[in-house]
Amino acid sequence: MLDVQTRILELSTEGHTHIIDLTAAVQEAIKSAQLEEGMVGVFAMGSTGAISTLEYEPGLVNYDIEAIWEKWVPYGRPYRHNQTWGDDNGAAHIRSFLTGTSAVFPCAGGRLLLGTWQQIVFVDYDTRPRRRKVVVQMIGRFSKNA
Repeated sequence: MLDVQTRILELSTEGHTHIIDLTAAVQEAIKSAQLEEGMVGVFAMGSTGAISTLEYEPGLVNYDIEAIWEKWVPYGRPYRHNQTWGDDNGAAHIRSFLTGTSAVFPCAGGRLLLGTWQQIVFVDYDTRPRRRKVVVQMIGRFSKNA
């Protein structure tokens, strides 16, 4: 029988394309829920955060991702969003829109099925530190002891 369980992860972020590896936290949610097999949805609550995958290594995390975003959607431009709301995070909203706020991952044998160098990440594109929430929702076959 299929069932659904939901967990909420809480994060403290720095803004400005701060990337956080969520892989261990998502795997822990699977373990605590005793999900044996199914799908795991990961959703960033808010319109300036994002969920994606990448190889979580210093060159990408600390430089490359931000460098490419600064070419494509730089902070500090006169976005109409900023004019509408009197703030400075128009680029954050566009980056979130382009990256996406959710992703779904397979689980089998109680483990995420990810590639060798593939980690699940949350990206905070906003222009200031924030408290964030990420929903981890699991659907599938759970251990009868759960």
